[in-house]
Amino acid sequence: MSTHIGANAGDIAETVLIAGDPLRAKNFAERSLENIHCYTEIRGMYGFTGTFQGKRISIQGTGMGIPSTAIYLHELITAYGAKTIMRLGTCGSIQNGMAIGDLVIAMSACTDSSVNRLHFEGMDYAPTADFQLLFDAYSKAKSMNLRTHVGSIFSSDTFYRTDPDHFKIWAEHGVLGIEMETTALYTIAARHKIRALTLLQVSDSLVTHEYSTAKDRETMFSDMLNVALEIAP
Repeated sequence: MSTHIGANAGDIAETVLIAGDPLRAKNFAERSLENIHCYTEIRGMYGFTGTFQGKRISIQGTGMGIPSTAIYLHELITAYGAKTIMRLGTCGSIQNGMAIGDLVIAMSACTDSSVNRLHFEGMDYAPTADFQLLFDAYSKAKSMNLRTHVGSIFSSDTFYRTDPDHFKIWAEHGVLGIEMETTALYTIAARHKIRALTLLQVSDSLVTHEYSTAKDRETMFSDMLNVALEIAP
């Protein structure tokens, strides 16, 4: 049993979908899985296991940001044996031509967090997705005729910034959007030699200033869920 999840041995599948918002995790589980079992609701961070087309899958809330996400990732892998973890989240787009709801498949994750420099003795590490998962997700998304973007994203430690133009240096270097967790996912997955991928949908744009509501972010954006379920091992 782990400190923060508190599930019993065998409660969690080897394939886990994670969401920062625990209510999104709950909504996704109730909408997509059969025979679901809630294995944790400690701190309101819901976790469910069920089946999709015969595949055993868990969906776990992690909270926002690298520190919270890293705690759940560590426990999912070391205490419960997760082998494939896919993050389902939202991002703010920083490129023209990206609309609300577009799918973003994160190939790599830049960051302003110092978390990896603590592990790599001040050096930079380039966290990247599992190629086979990325290839499968892109192929599935295209077969579903989804508006899809593949590239680097930016995992930020700060949501509210004082400089309104802070994103432009990243946009100039081809980064697609900003979120807050993927650097942790890709680094921890590499450390433990498991497969990981982040699938995001655009919830707002720093370019056009369009945005979705909190309810939209909780209940909509099912394209990333559908892709993840289809490619899950």
